[in-house]
Amino acid sequence: MSTLAHTMMTAARSVDPGLAGPGELDRYPFAEAPGAERAASPVWDGADTDLGRVGRRSAGSRGRGLHGQLVQQLGQMIVSGDLGADRPLVPEEIGQRFEVSRTVVRESLRVLEAKGLVSARPNVGTRVRPVSDWNLLDPDIIEWRAFGPSRDDQRRELAELRWTIEPLAARLAAGHGREDVQQRLSDMVEIMGHALAQGDAITFARADAEFHNLLIQLAGNRMLEHLSGIVSAALQVSGSPVTGCDRPTEASVTHHSRILEALAAGDANAAEAAMRQLLTVHPEVERVVPAPREH
Repeated sequence: MSTLAHTMMTAARSVDPGLAGPGELDRYPFAEAPGAERAASPVWDGADTDLGRVGRRSAGSRGRGLHGQLVQQLGQMIVSGDLGADRPLVPEEIGQRFEVSRTVVRESLRVLEAKGLVSARPNVGTRVRPVSDWNLLDPDIIEWRAFGPSRDDQRRELAELRWTIEPLAARLAAGHGREDVQQRLSDMVEIMGHALAQGDAITFARADAEFHNLLIQLAGNRMLEHLSGIVSAALQVSGSPVTGCDRPTEASVTHHSRILEALAAGDANAAEAAMRQLLTVHPEVERVVPAPREH
């Protein structure tokens, strides 16, 4: 195993899976109406009062601490339908219910507004927005939908998007012979093989996600790069809620190796075909996409 691969495997095991770095707060103004409507205030009885458990239950929150956990809790409640469209969200009531400060509530609602889940207007207050207004490509919303009542639709839609994005990325990447990226892709396949042998699902998942992110970068299309978050989110939610990854298999490692070989040979057709074969390894993909095309 190369030094880089060994280092990455060690680092992957030493980091708590699913935790992301602090998210950048959006810059939208928060409008708070002193006399916000309370007649149709949401019922909070079903909410989880222990915010610490929320943070451990899912990796959806991109922030840390109470702020990130409150974003997670409120986001899940909105996406699951517990807080219906056009429902008022009164900051004072949220703060009291979850025992957090006014500042934490305000920052959390700002983040949810940036995601399109809520809107804040003067003299109206903060209200839940309809699904048509949500940023459905936001990684948090993808995760919340994937583990909520819309889980089947979300995973099907993700599979369909991957079928569209990744074969094209593989085809384009075959025309770019960057040796440094090729080496990193090779390292990821090597890590996946060792992780499979050791039964290390978390390391396998990290190497798998890195492989797909690198491949999209190698494609040299900046618009595709902006969609890489969709692929990462899809890999996170496609497997069990414990590891957040696909179960490691020998077939998966083999298909990744074939993609790597096609890229190294500069064979665009083979790279695209190998990616399609990889994507159809998983049952949830087979149900929504056709068989790989013949070239």
